[in-house]
Amino acid sequence: MTDAQETAAETALRTTGGAPPDDVEPAPIPLLEPRDGIPPVVATDDALAQVIAAFASGTGPVAVDAERASGYRYGQRAYLVQLRREGAGTALIDPVGCPDLSGLGEALAGTEWILHAATQDLPCLREIGMIPTRLFDTELAGRLAGFPRVGLGAMVESVLGYALEKGHSAVDWSTRPLPEPWLRYAALDVELLVDLRDALEKELDRQGKLDWARQEFDAIASAPPAPPRKDPWRRTSGMHKVRRRRQMAVVRELWTARDKVAQRRDVSPGKVLSDGAIVEAALAVPANLPALTALPGFGHRMGRRQLEQWQAAVDRAKDLSDAELPQPGQPLNGPPPPRSWADKDPAAAARLSAARAAVSALAEELNLPQENLITPDTVRRVCWEPPAEATVEAVSAALAGHGARAWQIELVAPLLTRALTATA
Repeated sequence: MTDAQETAAETALRTTGGAPPDDVEPAPIPLLEPRDGIPPVVATDDALAQVIAAFASGTGPVAVDAERASGYRYGQRAYLVQLRREGAGTALIDPVGCPDLSGLGEALAGTEWILHAATQDLPCLREIGMIPTRLFDTELAGRLAGFPRVGLGAMVESVLGYALEKGHSAVDWSTRPLPEPWLRYAALDVELLVDLRDALEKELDRQGKLDWARQEFDAIASAPPAPPRKDPWRRTSGMHKVRRRRQMAVVRELWTARDKVAQRRDVSPGKVLSDGAIVEAALAVPANLPALTALPGFGHRMGRRQLEQWQAAVDRAKDLSDAELPQPGQPLNGPPPPRSWADKDPAAAARLSAARAAVSALAEELNLPQENLITPDTVRRVCWEPPAEATVEAVSAALAGHGARAWQIELVAPLLTRALTATA
Protein backbone atom coordinates (compact mmCIF):
# COMPACT_ATOMS: atom_id res chain seq x y z
CA MET A 1 0.00 0.00 0.00
CA THR A 2 1.28 3.48 -0.83
CA ASP A 3 1.78 6.15 1.84
CA ALA A 4 -1.32 7.96 0.56
CA GLN A 5 -3.37 4.78 0.77
CA GLU A 6 -2.05 4.05 4.24
CA THR A 7 -3.04 7.50 5.46
CA ALA A 8 -6.49 7.29 3.90
CA ALA A 9 -7.03 3.84 5.34
CA GLU A 10 -6.00 4.85 8.85
CA THR A 11 -8.26 7.91 8.75
CA ALA A 12 -11.25 5.91 7.55
CA LEU A 13 -10.73 3.13 10.06
CA ARG A 14 -10.43 5.59 12.93
CA THR A 15 -13.76 7.13 11.98
CA THR A 16 -15.52 3.77 11.70
CA GLY A 17 -13.94 2.49 14.89
CA GLY A 18 -15.67 5.02 17.09
CA ALA A 19 -13.22 7.92 17.18
CA PRO A 20 -14.63 11.36 16.27
CA PRO A 21 -14.36 11.88 12.49
CA ASP A 22 -12.41 14.76 11.03
CA ASP A 23 -14.46 17.91 10.44
CA VAL A 24 -13.91 17.61 6.69
CA GLU A 25 -13.29 14.27 5.05
CA PRO A 26 -11.15 14.38 1.90
CA ALA A 27 -12.93 13.59 -1.35
CA PRO A 28 -12.16 10.10 -2.66
CA ILE A 29 -9.61 9.88 -5.45
CA PRO A 30 -11.13 8.44 -8.67
CA LEU A 31 -9.41 5.20 -9.64
CA LEU A 32 -9.50 5.37 -13.43
CA GLU A 33 -6.80 3.00 -14.69
CA PRO A 34 -5.16 -0.21 -13.41
CA ARG A 35 -1.60 0.53 -12.34
CA ASP A 36 -0.22 -1.92 -14.94
CA GLY A 37 -2.76 -1.09 -17.64
CA ILE A 38 -5.50 -3.39 -18.92
CA PRO A 39 -4.07 -6.89 -19.49
CA PRO A 40 -5.07 -8.88 -22.58
CA VAL A 41 -7.92 -11.32 -22.13
CA VAL A 42 -6.65 -14.89 -21.72
CA ALA A 43 -8.67 -17.18 -24.00
CA THR A 44 -6.22 -19.86 -25.20
CA ASP A 45 -4.47 -22.78 -23.54
CA ASP A 46 -1.03 -21.30 -24.24
CA ALA A 47 -1.92 -17.96 -22.68
CA LEU A 48 -3.52 -19.73 -19.71
CA ALA A 49 -0.34 -21.77 -19.14
CA GLN A 50 1.65 -18.53 -18.92
CA VAL A 51 -0.81 -17.11 -16.38
CA ILE A 52 -0.66 -20.28 -14.30
CA ALA A 53 3.14 -20.13 -14.23
CA ALA A 54 3.13 -16.43 -13.30
CA PHE A 55 0.62 -16.80 -10.49
CA ALA A 56 2.29 -19.94 -9.15
CA SER A 57 5.52 -17.99 -8.76
CA GLY A 58 3.80 -14.92 -7.28
CA THR A 59 3.84 -14.11 -3.58
CA GLY A 60 1.24 -13.37 -0.96
CA PRO A 61 -2.53 -13.73 -1.24
CA VAL A 62 -4.37 -13.62 -4.56
CA ALA A 63 -7.31 -11.31 -5.26
CA VAL A 64 -10.08 -13.09 -7.16
CA ASP A 65 -13.32 -11.91 -8.72
CA ALA A 66 -15.77 -13.26 -11.28
CA GLU A 67 -18.34 -11.65 -13.57
CA ARG A 68 -21.58 -13.41 -14.46
CA ALA A 69 -24.36 -12.58 -16.92
CA SER A 70 -27.28 -12.67 -14.51
CA GLY A 71 -30.46 -11.49 -16.18
CA TYR A 72 -29.07 -12.30 -19.62
CA ARG A 73 -27.98 -15.96 -19.66
CA TYR A 74 -29.28 -19.16 -18.11
CA GLY A 75 -27.64 -20.09 -14.83
CA GLN A 76 -24.86 -18.37 -12.93
CA ARG A 77 -21.73 -19.40 -14.84
CA ALA A 78 -18.68 -17.17 -14.89
CA TYR A 79 -17.95 -15.19 -18.07
CA LEU A 80 -14.80 -13.47 -16.82
CA VAL A 81 -12.39 -14.27 -13.99
CA GLN A 82 -10.06 -11.60 -12.65
CA LEU A 83 -7.01 -12.25 -10.50
CA ARG A 84 -4.20 -10.15 -9.07
CA ARG A 85 -1.14 -11.24 -7.10
CA GLU A 86 2.14 -9.65 -6.13
CA GLY A 87 4.77 -10.63 -8.68
CA ALA A 88 2.17 -11.76 -11.22
CA GLY A 89 0.15 -8.61 -11.84
CA THR A 90 -3.47 -8.78 -13.01
CA ALA A 91 -4.98 -11.45 -15.27
CA LEU A 92 -8.35 -11.43 -17.03
CA ILE A 93 -9.39 -14.94 -18.05
CA ASP A 94 -12.25 -15.85 -20.40
CA PRO A 95 -13.89 -19.06 -19.08
CA VAL A 96 -15.61 -19.51 -22.46
CA GLY A 97 -12.28 -19.94 -24.20
CA CYS A 98 -10.69 -21.60 -21.16
CA PRO A 99 -13.51 -23.55 -19.48
CA ASP A 100 -11.21 -25.63 -17.26
CA LEU A 101 -9.25 -23.57 -14.75
CA SER A 102 -8.47 -26.47 -12.43
CA GLY A 103 -4.77 -26.11 -13.28
CA LEU A 104 -4.86 -22.54 -12.04
CA GLY A 105 -6.75 -23.63 -8.96
CA GLU A 106 -4.11 -26.25 -8.23
CA ALA A 107 -1.31 -23.72 -8.73
CA LEU A 108 -2.92 -21.56 -6.06
CA ALA A 109 -3.53 -24.42 -3.62
CA GLY A 110 -2.80 -23.29 -0.09
CA THR A 111 -2.74 -19.63 -1.10
CA GLU A 112 -5.19 -17.29 0.61
CA TRP A 113 -7.83 -16.05 -1.85
CA ILE A 114 -9.30 -12.59 -1.31
CA LEU A 115 -12.89 -12.25 -2.51
CA HIS A 116 -15.60 -9.69 -1.89
CA ALA A 117 -18.88 -11.45 -0.98
CA ALA A 118 -17.26 -14.84 -1.48
CA THR A 119 -20.47 -16.90 -1.35
CA GLN A 120 -21.69 -15.14 -4.52
CA ASP A 121 -18.65 -16.06 -6.61
CA LEU A 122 -17.60 -19.43 -5.19
CA PRO A 123 -20.33 -21.50 -6.95
CA CYS A 124 -19.38 -20.27 -10.44
CA LEU A 125 -15.66 -20.57 -9.66
CA ARG A 126 -16.20 -24.12 -8.45
CA GLU A 127 -17.81 -25.01 -11.80
CA ILE A 128 -14.58 -24.15 -13.63
CA GLY A 129 -12.27 -25.91 -11.19
CA MET A 130 -11.25 -23.08 -8.88
CA ILE A 131 -11.80 -24.01 -5.23
CA PRO A 132 -9.95 -22.16 -2.46
CA THR A 133 -8.78 -23.84 0.72
CA ARG A 134 -8.18 -20.50 2.49
CA LEU A 135 -9.92 -17.20 1.91
CA PHE A 136 -10.47 -13.68 3.18
CA ASP A 137 -13.88 -12.17 2.46
CA THR A 138 -13.62 -8.37 2.47
CA GLU A 139 -17.40 -7.88 2.56
CA LEU A 140 -17.82 -10.16 5.58
CA ALA A 141 -14.79 -8.53 7.23
CA GLY A 142 -16.50 -5.17 6.79
CA ARG A 143 -19.68 -6.47 8.41
CA LEU A 144 -17.79 -7.84 11.40
CA ALA A 145 -15.85 -4.58 11.74
CA GLY A 146 -19.09 -2.62 11.87
CA PHE A 147 -18.96 -0.74 8.57
CA PRO A 148 -22.40 0.64 7.65
CA ARG A 149 -21.89 0.03 3.90
CA VAL A 150 -20.04 -3.06 2.72
CA GLY A 151 -20.28 -2.99 -1.07
CA LEU A 152 -16.87 -3.12 -2.74
CA GLY A 153 -17.05 0.48 -3.95
CA ALA A 154 -18.14 1.76 -0.55
CA MET A 155 -15.43 -0.22 1.24
CA VAL A 156 -12.64 0.90 -1.08
CA GLU A 157 -13.79 4.49 -0.70
CA SER A 158 -14.16 4.51 3.08
CA VAL A 159 -11.07 2.43 3.84
CA LEU A 160 -8.60 3.35 1.12
CA GLY A 161 -9.92 6.71 -0.06
CA TYR A 162 -10.42 5.71 -3.70
CA ALA A 163 -13.57 5.81 -5.82
CA LEU A 164 -14.19 2.83 -8.10
CA GLU A 165 -16.20 3.10 -11.29
CA LYS A 166 -19.65 1.55 -10.78
CA GLY A 167 -21.13 1.62 -14.26
CA HIS A 168 -20.66 -1.92 -15.58
CA SER A 169 -21.66 -4.26 -12.76
CA ALA A 170 -24.93 -5.37 -14.39
CA VAL A 171 -23.90 -5.57 -18.05
CA ASP A 172 -24.09 -8.72 -20.20
CA TRP A 173 -20.69 -10.24 -19.51
CA SER A 174 -21.34 -12.98 -22.07
CA THR A 175 -20.79 -10.33 -24.79
CA ARG A 176 -17.83 -11.10 -27.04
CA PRO A 177 -15.54 -9.36 -27.55
CA LEU A 178 -15.78 -7.60 -24.21
CA PRO A 179 -15.55 -3.80 -24.61
CA GLU A 180 -12.43 -2.12 -23.26
CA PRO A 181 -14.32 -0.04 -20.65
CA TRP A 182 -15.76 -3.25 -19.20
CA LEU A 183 -12.31 -4.83 -19.05
CA ARG A 184 -10.96 -1.74 -17.29
CA TYR A 185 -13.78 -1.97 -14.76
CA ALA A 186 -13.08 -5.68 -14.23
CA ALA A 187 -9.36 -5.15 -13.71
CA LEU A 188 -10.01 -2.36 -11.21
CA ASP A 189 -12.24 -4.67 -9.18
CA VAL A 190 -9.15 -6.63 -8.06
CA GLU A 191 -6.71 -3.70 -8.17
CA LEU A 192 -7.02 -2.83 -4.48
CA LEU A 193 -8.42 -6.02 -2.93
CA VAL A 194 -5.08 -6.94 -1.34
CA ASP A 195 -4.74 -3.43 0.11
CA LEU A 196 -8.33 -3.59 1.38
CA ARG A 197 -7.72 -6.98 2.94
CA ASP A 198 -4.60 -5.76 4.78
CA ALA A 199 -6.36 -2.68 6.15
CA LEU A 200 -9.39 -4.68 7.29
CA GLU A 201 -7.19 -7.27 8.97
CA LYS A 202 -5.57 -4.51 11.01
CA GLU A 203 -8.96 -3.10 11.98
CA LEU A 204 -10.39 -6.48 12.96
CA ASP A 205 -7.31 -7.14 15.04
CA ARG A 206 -7.70 -3.73 16.72
CA GLN A 207 -11.31 -4.54 17.59
CA GLY A 208 -10.44 -8.03 18.87
CA LYS A 209 -12.48 -9.66 16.09
CA LEU A 210 -9.78 -11.12 13.86
CA ASP A 211 -10.18 -14.65 15.19
CA TRP A 212 -13.94 -14.39 14.66
CA ALA A 213 -13.35 -13.44 11.05
CA ARG A 214 -10.91 -16.28 10.49
CA GLN A 215 -13.45 -18.79 11.82
CA GLU A 216 -16.07 -17.36 9.45
CA PHE A 217 -13.72 -17.53 6.48
CA ASP A 218 -12.77 -21.13 7.30
CA ALA A 219 -16.46 -22.05 7.47
CA ILE A 220 -17.08 -20.58 4.01
CA ALA A 221 -14.05 -22.29 2.49
CA SER A 222 -14.96 -25.70 3.94
CA ALA A 223 -18.69 -25.55 3.20
CA PRO A 224 -19.92 -28.16 0.69
CA PRO A 225 -21.77 -27.04 -2.44
CA ALA A 226 -25.37 -26.09 -1.74
CA PRO A 227 -27.84 -28.82 -2.72
CA PRO A 228 -30.37 -28.05 -5.48
CA ARG A 229 -33.30 -26.04 -4.20
CA LYS A 230 -36.46 -28.10 -3.62
CA ASP A 231 -39.47 -26.89 -5.63
CA PRO A 232 -37.73 -23.80 -7.05
CA TRP A 233 -40.96 -22.81 -8.81
CA ARG A 234 -42.34 -21.79 -5.43
CA ARG A 235 -39.99 -18.79 -5.48
CA THR A 236 -41.79 -17.26 -8.45
CA SER A 237 -42.23 -13.55 -7.76
CA GLY A 238 -45.86 -12.85 -6.83
CA MET A 239 -46.46 -16.41 -5.67
CA HIS A 240 -48.17 -15.11 -2.52
CA LYS A 241 -51.19 -14.25 -4.65
CA VAL A 242 -51.66 -17.86 -5.69
CA ARG A 243 -53.90 -19.63 -3.16
CA ARG A 244 -55.54 -22.63 -4.81
CA ARG A 245 -53.74 -25.88 -5.52
CA ARG A 246 -54.87 -25.95 -9.17
CA GLN A 247 -53.44 -22.47 -9.62
CA MET A 248 -50.21 -23.59 -7.98
CA ALA A 249 -50.05 -26.43 -10.50
CA VAL A 250 -50.29 -23.88 -13.31
CA VAL A 251 -47.31 -22.01 -11.83
CA ARG A 252 -45.35 -25.24 -11.58
CA GLU A 253 -46.09 -26.33 -15.16
CA LEU A 254 -45.37 -22.90 -16.67
CA TRP A 255 -42.21 -22.47 -14.58
CA THR A 256 -40.93 -25.90 -15.67
CA ALA A 257 -41.74 -25.29 -19.34
CA ARG A 258 -40.07 -21.88 -19.21
CA ASP A 259 -36.97 -23.31 -17.54
CA LYS A 260 -36.54 -25.92 -20.28
CA VAL A 261 -36.82 -23.28 -22.99
CA ALA A 262 -34.41 -20.94 -21.18
CA GLN A 263 -31.85 -23.69 -20.69
CA ARG A 264 -32.08 -24.76 -24.32
CA ARG A 265 -31.69 -21.18 -25.57
CA ASP A 266 -29.16 -20.21 -22.86
CA VAL A 267 -31.06 -17.11 -21.85
CA SER A 268 -32.36 -15.84 -18.53
CA PRO A 269 -35.80 -17.38 -17.79
CA GLY A 270 -37.23 -13.91 -17.27
CA LYS A 271 -36.47 -13.11 -20.91
CA VAL A 272 -38.53 -16.12 -22.01
CA LEU A 273 -41.59 -15.42 -19.86
CA SER A 274 -41.89 -13.07 -16.89
CA ASP A 275 -42.84 -14.19 -13.40
CA GLY A 276 -45.72 -11.73 -13.58
CA ALA A 277 -47.13 -13.46 -16.66
CA ILE A 278 -46.89 -16.85 -14.96
CA VAL A 279 -48.83 -15.60 -11.95
CA GLU A 280 -51.49 -13.94 -14.15
CA ALA A 281 -52.01 -17.22 -15.99
CA ALA A 282 -52.20 -19.13 -12.71
CA LEU A 283 -54.85 -16.81 -11.30
CA ALA A 284 -56.95 -16.92 -14.48
CA VAL A 285 -56.38 -20.56 -15.52
CA PRO A 286 -57.28 -19.63 -19.13
CA ALA A 287 -59.55 -22.06 -20.96
CA ASN A 288 -58.04 -21.55 -24.40
CA LEU A 289 -55.50 -19.65 -26.49
CA PRO A 290 -57.58 -16.45 -26.93
CA ALA A 291 -58.11 -16.26 -23.16
CA LEU A 292 -54.39 -16.68 -22.57
CA THR A 293 -53.51 -14.06 -25.18
CA ALA A 294 -55.71 -11.53 -23.38
CA LEU A 295 -53.65 -11.80 -20.18
CA PRO A 296 -50.84 -9.37 -19.29
CA GLY A 297 -47.52 -10.78 -20.48
CA PHE A 298 -49.07 -12.81 -23.29
CA GLY A 299 -49.75 -10.44 -26.15
CA HIS A 300 -49.35 -9.73 -29.83
CA ARG A 301 -45.55 -9.66 -29.52
CA MET A 302 -45.54 -13.35 -28.65
CA GLY A 303 -45.69 -15.80 -31.54
CA ARG A 304 -48.48 -18.33 -31.86
CA ARG A 305 -46.09 -21.23 -31.35
CA GLN A 306 -44.92 -19.74 -28.05
CA LEU A 307 -48.49 -19.11 -26.93
CA GLU A 308 -49.42 -22.69 -27.75
CA GLN A 309 -46.61 -24.09 -25.57
CA TRP A 310 -47.74 -21.93 -22.63
CA GLN A 311 -51.38 -22.94 -23.09
CA ALA A 312 -50.27 -26.57 -23.26
CA ALA A 313 -48.58 -26.13 -19.87
CA VAL A 314 -51.79 -24.63 -18.45
CA ASP A 315 -53.79 -27.52 -19.88
CA ARG A 316 -51.46 -30.06 -18.27
CA ALA A 317 -52.12 -28.45 -14.90
CA LYS A 318 -55.88 -28.50 -15.54
CA ASP A 319 -55.77 -32.23 -16.36
CA LEU A 320 -54.03 -33.26 -13.12
CA SER A 321 -55.98 -35.24 -10.57
CA ASP A 322 -56.44 -33.76 -7.11
CA ALA A 323 -53.83 -36.16 -5.74
CA GLU A 324 -51.27 -34.84 -8.23
CA LEU A 325 -51.72 -31.19 -7.29
CA PRO A 326 -48.99 -29.51 -5.22
CA GLN A 327 -49.63 -28.96 -1.56
CA PRO A 328 -50.01 -25.38 -0.33
CA GLY A 329 -46.71 -24.30 1.18
CA GLN A 330 -43.47 -26.21 1.43
CA PRO A 331 -42.97 -28.90 4.03
CA LEU A 332 -41.46 -27.22 7.05
CA ASN A 333 -37.89 -28.12 7.90
CA GLY A 334 -37.74 -26.52 11.28
CA PRO A 335 -39.99 -24.35 13.43
CA PRO A 336 -43.12 -22.64 12.11
CA PRO A 337 -43.13 -18.90 11.28
CA PRO A 338 -42.63 -16.87 14.48
CA ARG A 339 -45.93 -15.01 14.00
CA SER A 340 -47.78 -18.23 14.80
CA TRP A 341 -45.79 -19.11 17.93
CA ALA A 342 -48.02 -17.22 20.36
CA ASP A 343 -50.95 -19.45 19.39
CA LYS A 344 -49.06 -22.71 18.92
CA ASP A 345 -46.67 -22.50 21.88
CA PRO A 346 -46.80 -19.36 24.08
CA ALA A 347 -43.80 -20.53 26.11
CA ALA A 348 -41.69 -20.82 22.96
CA ALA A 349 -42.84 -17.36 21.89
CA ALA A 350 -41.68 -15.97 25.23
CA ARG A 351 -38.32 -17.70 24.87
CA LEU A 352 -37.86 -16.28 21.39
CA SER A 353 -38.75 -12.76 22.46
CA ALA A 354 -36.24 -12.86 25.32
CA ALA A 355 -33.55 -14.40 23.12
CA ARG A 356 -34.01 -11.87 20.34
CA ALA A 357 -33.77 -8.96 22.76
CA ALA A 358 -30.55 -10.33 24.28
CA VAL A 359 -28.94 -11.02 20.89
CA SER A 360 -29.92 -7.59 19.60
CA ALA A 361 -28.40 -5.85 22.62
CA LEU A 362 -25.12 -7.77 22.34
CA ALA A 363 -24.86 -7.20 18.59
CA GLU A 364 -25.29 -3.47 19.13
CA GLU A 365 -22.65 -3.52 21.86
CA LEU A 366 -20.22 -5.36 19.58
CA ASN A 367 -21.06 -3.11 16.59
CA LEU A 368 -21.91 -5.88 14.17
CA PRO A 369 -25.12 -7.10 12.46
CA GLN A 370 -27.29 -9.48 14.48
CA GLU A 371 -27.27 -12.07 11.69
CA ASN A 372 -23.47 -12.23 11.83
CA LEU A 373 -23.48 -12.67 15.59
CA ILE A 374 -25.84 -15.63 15.19
CA THR A 375 -28.29 -16.47 12.42
CA PRO A 376 -31.97 -15.79 13.23
CA ASP A 377 -32.82 -19.33 12.08
CA THR A 378 -30.47 -20.81 14.68
CA VAL A 379 -32.06 -18.73 17.44
CA ARG A 380 -35.53 -19.84 16.35
CA ARG A 381 -34.58 -23.51 16.29
CA VAL A 382 -33.03 -23.45 19.75
CA CYS A 383 -36.02 -21.57 21.19
CA TRP A 384 -38.59 -23.82 19.52
CA GLU A 385 -36.91 -27.06 20.63
CA PRO A 386 -34.64 -26.15 23.58
CA PRO A 387 -32.35 -28.71 25.22
CA ALA A 388 -33.94 -30.86 27.93
CA GLU A 389 -31.72 -29.08 30.45
CA ALA A 390 -31.08 -25.42 29.77
CA THR A 391 -27.41 -25.33 30.74
CA VAL A 392 -24.68 -23.42 28.94
CA GLU A 393 -23.11 -26.72 27.94
CA ALA A 394 -26.35 -28.07 26.49
CA VAL A 395 -27.14 -24.84 24.67
CA SER A 396 -23.58 -24.73 23.33
CA ALA A 397 -23.99 -28.24 21.95
CA ALA A 398 -27.30 -27.27 20.34
CA LEU A 399 -25.73 -24.22 18.70
CA ALA A 400 -22.83 -26.30 17.41
CA GLY A 401 -25.32 -28.79 15.98
CA HIS A 402 -26.89 -25.95 13.97
CA GLY A 403 -23.52 -24.90 12.56
CA ALA A 404 -22.59 -22.01 14.85
CA ARG A 405 -18.88 -21.26 15.06
CA ALA A 406 -16.90 -21.40 18.29
CA TRP A 407 -16.76 -17.61 18.71
CA GLN A 408 -20.52 -17.35 18.24
CA ILE A 409 -21.17 -20.11 20.75
CA GLU A 410 -18.91 -18.49 23.34
CA LEU A 411 -20.79 -15.19 23.07
CA VAL A 412 -24.35 -16.37 22.50
CA ALA A 413 -24.73 -19.56 24.57
CA PRO A 414 -24.88 -17.73 27.93
CA LEU A 415 -27.48 -15.29 26.54
CA LEU A 416 -29.72 -18.02 25.19
CA THR A 417 -29.34 -20.04 28.38
CA ARG A 418 -30.61 -17.12 30.41
CA ALA A 419 -33.46 -16.55 27.97
CA LEU A 420 -34.50 -20.21 28.17
CA THR A 421 -34.35 -20.40 31.95
CA ALA A 422 -35.97 -17.00 32.61
CA THR A 423 -39.08 -18.00 30.64
CA ALA A 424 -39.28 -21.61 31.82
